[in-house]
Amino acid sequence: MIIFGTKGYLYQLAILTLVCGQCGNPSAHTLRKRVTKFTLFFVPLFPLSTKYATQCTFCGAEQKVTKEQAEQLQAQGAGGPGGQGHGQAYGQAPQQQRPHQP
Repeated sequence: MIIFGTKGYLYQLAILTLVCGQCGNPSAHTLRKRVTKFTLFFVPLFPLSTKYATQCTFCGAEQKVTKEQAEQLQAQGAGGPGGQGHGQAYGQAPQQQRPHQP
């Protein structure tokens, strides 16, 4: 008897301050990597799929991003003060952003 299947793993890569494309609020977004791995006898062997997404902590909206966009956002996050980057949400033109006013 052979037991096989899949298991999902969720990694939080960064927390970034972005303007949400859904609610329009400048808020923290988590950059996440979701990996599905093939398992044999409950031992994860190799990844079947990898997906990246950002999630707004204000409204909960999730937006899929490509691997290249995720790497760019991660580099932005590493370069910002305190490890948090400031940028814009993908799918939104810069002139449509509302500036963050405290």
